[in-house]
Amino acid sequence: MALVTCHFFSDVLQVSTAMTVLLPQTTHAQIGLEGVASDAPPPVLYLLHGLSDDETIWTRRTSIERYATERGIAVVMPRAGRSFYADERHGGAYWTHLTQELPALVSSFFRVSTRPQDTFVAGLSMGGYGALKWALREPGRFAAAAALSGALDVVPDENLRTLVPQVWGGQVPGPDDDLLALLDAADPGALPDLFVACGTEDFLYEGNLRFLERARERGVAVRTDVEGPGSHEWGYWDARIQDVLAWLPITR
Repeated sequence: MALVTCHFFSDVLQVSTAMTVLLPQTTHAQIGLEGVASDAPPPVLYLLHGLSDDETIWTRRTSIERYATERGIAVVMPRAGRSFYADERHGGAYWTHLTQELPALVSSFFRVSTRPQDTFVAGLSMGGYGALKWALREPGRFAAAAALSGALDVVPDENLRTLVPQVWGGQVPGPDDDLLALLDAADPGALPDLFVACGTEDFLYEGNLRFLERARERGVAVRTDVEGPGSHEWGYWDARIQDVLAWLPITR
């Protein structure tokens, strides 16, 4: 597996930014890890960080490189600040950067598959929210999407919104940023596979249950892991990202 730190200029954000990228590599002499790659461009997972983190955090806090190596999948981890993956009212257009500019840049910089059946998105906390928002708003782009301890119901959470006043300007998020409203508007048959995991001790647990209840009401199938213990911490996310990678419909 190749680990790439990529610094680049974003025309959308009008600032230099960065992403961390893992790329499959076939290896034979590497001790303790055998790389897996093929002649075809590899499938790709967009893996999103949480509110207090950046593009380096998944590689610093988990063994995502080792897990991805075993699956032969590329992983793209972009920087998004505290944006909630939205076009901020008082800040940068992070939604436009994530969904339009970033995939085009990834395709131009790296040899990865662009087929929807080979493309996945996942994230934790704020990143879990961003992953499901992307999948619900643009379902044709992905085969699967996953949220780990996601902030899945931001509308009633005034305390959460006060942490990011630049995003919605102190207002309640509109329907394009409200995951429950996006579920109401979705065609269940057109959605990618969805996965939601959250530990019972997590402060975002109730919001996850509200999201899952709305999904059930709308007939949206979701693979769930919300029965077991777990809080908002990296030991839980390191374990669950392995579950996500095992669940993804990766084909080679």
